[in-house]
Amino acid sequence: MANITRWDPISELGRFDVFRDVDDLLKGFMLRPVFRGLEAEPEIKVDISEEDKAYAVKAEIPGVKKDDIQVSIDGNRVSISAEVKKEKEEKEGKRVIRSERYYGTQYRAFTLAHDIDETKVEAKYQDGVLELTLPKKAGKEAKKIAIK
Repeated sequence: MANITRWDPISELGRFDVFRDVDDLLKGFMLRPVFRGLEAEPEIKVDISEEDKAYAVKAEIPGVKKDDIQVSIDGNRVSISAEVKKEKEEKEGKRVIRSERYYGTQYRAFTLAHDIDETKVEAKYQDGVLELTLPKKAGKEAKKIAIK
């Protein structure tokens, strides 16, 4: 007599690890950029420090010309924008293999605790770093009230 075995399709799928392979494929697709080799859009990164009479700001804006950077101040709000232009071309001999371009505007804004004296602001741009000295506007000091 022959042995009778019941066929279990679920155990057969587990043997091929189909679910694991599909899961790995989907995870990888969602985390990796669709177009490999393209750089992500750059961001303006800032470091802000406060002193008694001024704020010091260092903003990283690599690959941008000084003329393409704009800084605006409105009270205690500081805005930095930069026009970014990047072109990249790969050639093999005289034949162009790949040509990529990126044009756009980067923007960063933040609010400080004190108003800024716009007339005394100093700005310097060197080696991809914008350095701002933002003097605090002379104003009324906060009055402390004694509680009885």
